[in-house]
This record gives sequence, C-alpha cells and structure tokens, in this order.
Amino acid sequence: MHNNTRKIIHIDMDCFFAAIEMRDYPELASRPLAVGGAPDKRGVISTCNYAARKFGVHSAMASAHALKLCPSLVIQPVRMEIYCEESRHIHGIFSKYSNKIEPLSLDEAYLDVTDSPHHQGSATLIAQSIRDEIYNMRQLTASAGIGPNKSIAKIASDWHKPNGQMVVRPDEVLSFMDNLSVRKLCGVGPVMAARLATLCINTCGELRQFSKVQLVEHIGSMGERLYDLSRGIDHREVKVESVRKSISVEETYVMDLMDMAACLKEIPALIERLQARIEKAGELPPIHNIFVKLKFDDFQQTTVERLANKVDKQVIHDLIVSGWNRKKCPVRLLGLGVRLSQNKNENAAQLLLPGIL
Repeated sequence: MHNNTRKIIHIDMDCFFAAIEMRDYPELASRPLAVGGAPDKRGVISTCNYAARKFGVHSAMASAHALKLCPSLVIQPVRMEIYCEESRHIHGIFSKYSNKIEPLSLDEAYLDVTDSPHHQGSATLIAQSIRDEIYNMRQLTASAGIGPNKSIAKIASDWHKPNGQMVVRPDEVLSFMDNLSVRKLCGVGPVMAARLATLCINTCGELRQFSKVQLVEHIGSMGERLYDLSRGIDHREVKVESVRKSISVEETYVMDLMDMAACLKEIPALIERLQARIEKAGELPPIHNIFVKLKFDDFQQTTVERLANKVDKQVIHDLIVSGWNRKKCPVRLLGLGVRLSQNKNENAAQLLLPGIL
C-alpha cells in the first residue's frame, strides 16, 4: 500500500449473543435460536442464529412475531453480564495487534493497523490471526473486512459472513464498488434507496454517473456524502477514545404521517428498535433524558426532550404530542433516543435492559 494509505480492519462477531448461547448450550446449536425478551411480555429479539434467519427472524423484531414465523424457535433470555465479559476478552485480543481501536458495540470494532509491526504489516494476515485467536480462545467466530478506510472495511466484512474475511486493496476500490448496491452505503435505507431508484440509480457505478451538484439537487445534502462513498472515499479516522453521548433510532416514512394519531401509532416500533440498539451497545452510562425528533413535510424539524432515567412509553407519547403541536402538519420522519450521563462513575447496569412503563 502507498505510504499515505491507511490499513483498516472491521471485525464483526457472527450473531454474537446467539453464538455464545450455542457455545454454552451445545444441544441448541443446530436449532433455530434467538436471544431476547419473553414473547408474553412484549419482548424483543436482540439477535438470532443463521438457522432462525432462514425463517425471516431478525433483530429488533417482536419475540411473539418471531415465534409465528418460526414456531420451533428457542428464545434464550439475555445474559448481558456474560456477553460483556466475552466482549472484554475479544477486545483484549484486538489490543494485542493495535492501539487504535474504535469499538462500535460489544461485537464490532474498527482497528487501524497502518503502523502495526505484526505479520510484516500485512492487514490481511493480522485480521486472520485475530479471527483465529478469537476462535481458539473463545470458541466463537468473527468475520472481517480489510480496506483503506472505514467504509470499505465495513462493507467488506459482510462479504463472506459467517466466519470469513475479505480484503479490498486501494487499486481495487472502484471495481469493487461498481456493481455494489447503494443499499450497502452507510445512510442509505429503504426510503433513500427508493428515491435513488427513481433516478435509475441502483448501484454505486450508476451513482457515480451523477455529479455532486446533480446529487445535491435531487436528494439534498446527503448527495455530497453519497458522491464520496460511491467512490470509496471516507476520511473518517478510527476514534480511539469515543465517549458515547446518546443512542437513537429514526425512521423516514414513505407516506407522511398525516396527524398526531398516526405518529403515536409508531411508538411501539421505535421503542423496539431503540431497545435492541441499547442492548447491542452493551455497558453504557445511565440514561439522562429522552428525546424525540419530528421532521415535517416542509423539511423543518423540531426536537423535544425531557429528563428521564429509563425508556418510558408515556414520556415518549407526551413528547410526540408536544412536538407535533408545534406545527400541526404532516410528519415525514420520527426519531427517538436517549441521552446518556457523562458521569463515568455512575452505575451503568440500569441501562442494559430498560423498563417500559
């Protein structure tokens, strides 16, 4: 690689929570298995194994719905202390190979190995060595992507899942991106993909046919970001000391939510997704407050928040009512999140499985 080119590895554990359950309970290893809350208590799936995914089960899905899709599904209760302990072991393995590590969650991290002396500086061999060590020491599998930046590495890590890895060298980036679906780009969800499809843009190669000005004109400020990402350009550094201040989810709706009642109907789905994201993040500081964001049909937006120490359905209901009353017009996007205390000495345990009132 050129002297100015970075070597980034994205490590992603394979169905982490479920894999730990299959390791600890071998009799369940061949069965469709998920980790999550009880279906009779409005539980949510945190993750599931590949056998369950064949039935359409996925994270953030209601446990009751998952059982309808797969009646033979085994749902194991969340053992967060065990998962956090495993994560500490795995991140300890990472630290043998690099001091530039950016954890994204319990089961996912970026490593910058540009200056690593291991394996003669080969990022490919370093990734393989990390994966081998995780398997030999923890009996768990991981997938890896290796590339010149975070975006390419993350996309590549999904290429040979489970238990595989892929390297994309700097001179291979454009050819790698050519036929890649725009859905693989960070920030492109179903709504954005549908908007791009109206421009006959389905792949990164097709996206590159548009100038930055044209993209901004058609899809707004996100056009600049997609212009770069479609070319494999990503200048973000691996952040070694990243203090998480908030966790949130949001949804842009294909059809605007026309009134307050329509907005309120979306609360359960947003809470499920937020719970799943909080669980995946692992040990975190306590919740400090809750916020909701509404973006109206004229693209103006408002954020309303309130002090709270847990995810509270009634508080969220009241915040949406307050936010909607500010303009009383159709809503195209709803967001829900929690802000976290920045006092590191506070007990984080209460956040791991937030209660719903």
